This record gives sequence, structure tokens and C-alpha cells, in this order.
Amino acid sequence: MGITRTMDVDTVLKRQESGDLKRRLRGRDLVGFGVGIIIGTGIFTLAGVEAKTHAGPAVTLSFVIGAVVAGLAALCYAELASSVPTAGSAYTYAFATLGEVFAWIIGWDLLLEFALGAAVVSRGWSGYLANLLGLPQEWFGEDATVNVGAVLIIALLTVVAVVGIRQSSVVTNVLVVVKVAVCVLILAVGFFFVKGANLTPFVPPSRPAPEDADALHQPVVQAALGLEQTAFGIAGVLTAAAIVFFAYTGFEALANLGEETRNPRKDLRVGILGALGVCALLYIGVSLVLTGMVPFTDIDAGAPLAAAFDSVGMGWIGALISLGAVTGLTSVMMVELVTIGRIGFAMGRDGLLPRKLGTVHPKWGTPHRVTIIGAVLIAALAAFVPITELSDMVSIGALSAMIIVAIAVPVLRRKRPDLKRPFSVPFSPVLPIVTALACVYLMLNLDVLTWIRFAAWLALGLLIYFVYGRRHSRLRER
Repeated sequence: MGITRTMDVDTVLKRQESGDLKRRLRGRDLVGFGVGIIIGTGIFTLAGVEAKTHAGPAVTLSFVIGAVVAGLAALCYAELASSVPTAGSAYTYAFATLGEVFAWIIGWDLLLEFALGAAVVSRGWSGYLANLLGLPQEWFGEDATVNVGAVLIIALLTVVAVVGIRQSSVVTNVLVVVKVAVCVLILAVGFFFVKGANLTPFVPPSRPAPEDADALHQPVVQAALGLEQTAFGIAGVLTAAAIVFFAYTGFEALANLGEETRNPRKDLRVGILGALGVCALLYIGVSLVLTGMVPFTDIDAGAPLAAAFDSVGMGWIGALISLGAVTGLTSVMMVELVTIGRIGFAMGRDGLLPRKLGTVHPKWGTPHRVTIIGAVLIAALAAFVPITELSDMVSIGALSAMIIVAIAVPVLRRKRPDLKRPFSVPFSPVLPIVTALACVYLMLNLDVLTWIRFAAWLALGLLIYFVYGRRHSRLRER
């Protein structure tokens, strides 16, 4: 017993019968939630930014690498989510396999990932809305002292998230239809404007970083090996892969809906793997079309897709892209708010956070308290902190969570070989180990400053755990 005490899997499974959270979701709802959270900033912003700054046309290869690593992690999530469906996802998996302190760390990381992700997306949403409707940049733009647009959209979506999971699902599915249609339009029309010359060389040759480049923004792997700071080349492709991995984060949010899914043992794996597959194809196709339409040095970092179509005389497509971005980013925020509520609910139910957070509204059946508290913090971040200061932290939080999930697969198989597994990761433990190592390698390609901030977040989390969580844990009472 102590910080390595674990929760019995049977206890986790019995919670499904409590009825605290209402079972209202089906497999297609989960696919909608998955596409809703994955397709967003990555396709409308990151593809252009990373092509211009790190990878050139090979940003398509960066998306492929990110998809492979995310796919490996998704297999691990699918096994655990279908075997142990729970509101806590990776947090609960760690609690049942590695111990309480690891569960706390991963829960703390997930709260970081989804809170910062929602803040990033809300600021991007505000900027796109300003461009679409001609709203004042001093209130809605990235240069605004207080980003009012970001705060307003978080407040509105919080109401929907609190009122009910079914209402959240309906709103998300409608938004998903709009943005997938826009992505298909980009592929169908943009294909005819692709030029082979823009894709050559596919991997731009490596070049020294500018003399004024900040050492804190050098990838950790380069700093550790004492290598010269460079841009583009294979190193640039890998750095871009680590950053665009942010685009795939979110599929793990589906694992948090296990207690609200009608048939979790079947529908969770369908939702996780189906959503990731659809989104990977769209990301790879759109990034290839973008870099084929415009030389990567000329890509507009603010609105890359809209500007690309403007450059070929298709301005009306650019307006539709802005509309797709507004709807797409709205669905991302919707799912992230829902997910934060479920993670906080699970941690409060276990006593690691105040237990009132682990209760649901008697009428709406949602964890309203933790959802509202999380929304207030997100709105504060979105109001004042620029996108560039937030985005990399999302990737490192997601990758660290996926490492724990990959390790949990073989550990749980060893501890509970009798557990019913509707889906099993093939070639275990080899594939989970490869997944964990791949996530570690991508983390090492993030910059030094991101690691410093991540370490500070972990230190704060451990302080809270040892001062409060460890003393109030339900396992300690037992």
C-alpha cells in the first residue's frame, strides 16, 4: 500500500452498473465525437505552419509518421477501453496496473492536454470568425489584449456540455458533417491545382537555423547530442511530426465515454479506430494538396488553406474553408470540454480531487461541477495567452499519456489473464513496447522550453497529490 497501491479491475467494472452517468451513445456517435475532436487546428493551421517552418512538402510525411504512432497507441487504447470501459480512460488504466501515483500523473497530464487544447482552439476559432464576418481584431484577433471571442465560445459550449451528453453528441455530429464536407471539397478542387514543381524537392535540404534562433526552442534530442541547430531536412520532418501529433490527439477522449456508451465492449473500439482512420486520410490528403498548390516558402501561416485557394483565383472556396474552420474548431472544443468533465469526475470519485467533483447533476446526468471549473480555467487561458505559447504542451501531454497506456496493456494481461478482451493488441508485448518507444522519440523532438514547462506542471501536480490526493484517496480509507 502507499503511492503504488492499485485499484482492483473488478471494482472499476462494477462502477458501470451504478448508473451515475447515462448510457446514451452508440458507435456512430463515438465516431462523430472522434472526428469532431481530431479534425480541427491540425488541418486548418498546423499543416501550413509546419510546412513553412520545418518540413516543406514533406509535412505530408510528418502527418504519416504521426498517424502511425497514433495508430499504434489507438490499438492499445482500444484493448483497454473495450476491456475496462470507464470514465477515466488512461487515468483509470494506470490506477489498475501501475499504481496510484502513476494514475495521478497521467490524470494530471490529461487535464493539461485537453485544457490547453481547448484554449488553443478557442483562440483559433475567434480569429477565423473575425476573418469570416469582419469582426474587430482588437476583440477577436490573436493580437487582442483580451480575446473576447474565445471566452464567449467556451461559455456557450460549456452550457451544452453541462445540459447533457446526448445534446453534446447531436451538436458535434452536425458540426462534423459540415467540416468533413469542406475537407472533401478541398481535396476535390485543390487536386486540379497541384503542381509537381511545388513538391520538389519533397524533403528540403537541411540548413542552419537563423543566428538569432533561441536555444530553448531547439529540439531536446539535438541539444542533448550537442548537434548544430538546423531547420528542414530529416530532422525538420521529425520535429514537424512531433508537433503535428497535436492534430491526432483527442481520439483518446473517446475512451472516457465508456460509462455513457450503450455497448462499450464493441462500440469503443469501433469509435477509436474508425475516427482515427478517417482523420489520418483527410490530414495526409489535405497537406499534400496544400503544398502542391503553393510553394512551401509562400504559404500563409495564418490561414494557409484559404490563402492557397485565393492565390489560384478560387476565393469562394476560401470563404467556405473559413466556415469549415469555424464549425470544425467548435466541435473540437465541444469534445474537449466533455472529456475534461469525465477525467475530473473519475479523479474526484476516487478521492484524489475533492469528492464533490465526482458527482453528477441529478437531472442532466453530467459531471457539472468539474466541467464548469475546467471551463473557467480554459476561458482564462484563452483570454490572455497566445496560441504559440500553448500548442506544444498539448503534444507532450498526449504523448506521455500514451506511453502509460502502452505499458498498461502487457501489465494488465499479466495481472488479469482471465479478463474478457473483446479486442486484443496483436504481437503483445512487442507492439506496446514499440508504441511507448515511438512516443518517447517524438517527445524528444519537442523543444527544450516545452520540456521545462512540462516539468513544472508535473512538479505542481505531484505537490497537490502528496498534500491532498494521497491523504484523501478512497484506497487509503479501505
